[in-house]
Amino acid sequence: MSTAKPRAWPPRTTRARATRPRPPAKQTAQIPNAVVGHYARLLDDSGILPLIDDELGPRPGPPGLPIAAVLTCLLLSINHTGKATLIKAWRIAAFCLSAVARHRLGLPDINPADVHQVLASSRRFYRAFDRLTTVLDPARHDRRARLPQQQADTLATAWEDDDPAHSRKRELLQDIATALVLTPVHWAKGRGYLHHFRGDVGIDTTATPVFARPPRTRRSTGELIASTEITAGWHHSAGNGPPEYGYSATLTVAARTRPALGSFPQLALGLVLDTPHKRIGANAIATLKPLATLGFPTGFAVADRAYTDQQPGHFAQPARELGYRLALDFKVEQRGVQGSVHDSPLIDGSPACPLTPDRLAHATTGLDDAAIRTPSQELTALIAAREPYLLRLKQSANADGTVRYQCPAAAPPQST
Repeated sequence: MSTAKPRAWPPRTTRARATRPRPPAKQTAQIPNAVVGHYARLLDDSGILPLIDDELGPRPGPPGLPIAAVLTCLLLSINHTGKATLIKAWRIAAFCLSAVARHRLGLPDINPADVHQVLASSRRFYRAFDRLTTVLDPARHDRRARLPQQQADTLATAWEDDDPAHSRKRELLQDIATALVLTPVHWAKGRGYLHHFRGDVGIDTTATPVFARPPRTRRSTGELIASTEITAGWHHSAGNGPPEYGYSATLTVAARTRPALGSFPQLALGLVLDTPHKRIGANAIATLKPLATLGFPTGFAVADRAYTDQQPGHFAQPARELGYRLALDFKVEQRGVQGSVHDSPLIDGSPACPLTPDRLAHATTGLDDAAIRTPSQELTALIAAREPYLLRLKQSANADGTVRYQCPAAAPPQST
């Protein structure tokens, strides 16, 4: 007879208990109807609900909870808890909304004291979100199970391959994200808050950690099992901090480089979520292209070294074709004269006249980061003296993507 101690069942119940439906506390905080209405209007004005309805199409059986209600509660969860988890969104839907707000969102009333109604409410909420992910996920699979790494890699290719069906869903997901980000920008512009915005933007890629654990080797079999987030990876920041497991979020924000012209909200103007360290330049351009529909001018695009190291065709060239002037952070060995374009020297990323004095062209050559980021009065004067020698933009990009420049003597200096 075996004397081994039986294994406790079920294992690791702490996390399971945290996600179980439970009745509210005696004094559950109620979310004001105005706040609920604000986020419901954001979804309506974004225009994403018709896109989602087109994807869902006619479905057999009961209609279930409205997708708009689930998304509104997810937005409320972000606002009130800082997390976009389904369990928190459902608790808000079940216990934190007034009868008026529930009726507006199409949520049925439940009796918090009836555990069966509470459980049924959570199941309907989860099934509604499952309908959405079923039609939008290019590689639909059970995200609650950790797959063998080889199988997960096969599914992950759906997020990068050239299959037309996969590409269409990826583009639709990005269109939904872009619409949600730009809706507050439309509101701000309509209210005159962006009157002083001159088109200068800042672009950066930041880590977006996930709750899922990274891939690991199973002790019992030695098999490599993947994360439940099959397209996540390790995001390495430019600093000395440890890497974070999750995604990379490319953010474009309204930047302020001319303080004398007035203030405006530094809103996020674009967002792309992707596997870390992939398509860095392309994702930045994806955030810039929709801005043309807002009628904003194009100014400086300020980016760090992650974009300086991109191939010209991935970031610098398409950004200039969109009309942006680049302000890049170069490494020590990259500063000063960086080569030539059609016999015109490229000085710190800008094409210049061949007659630019060497003293100005090489003003930043070999300087370290401290000297560039806190320039002396002499260096500031030398950099400013380059301005009359920089080539001027003659025409915007044509159908072939060609940008034409002209001699600085043939056009008035550009404002800075």
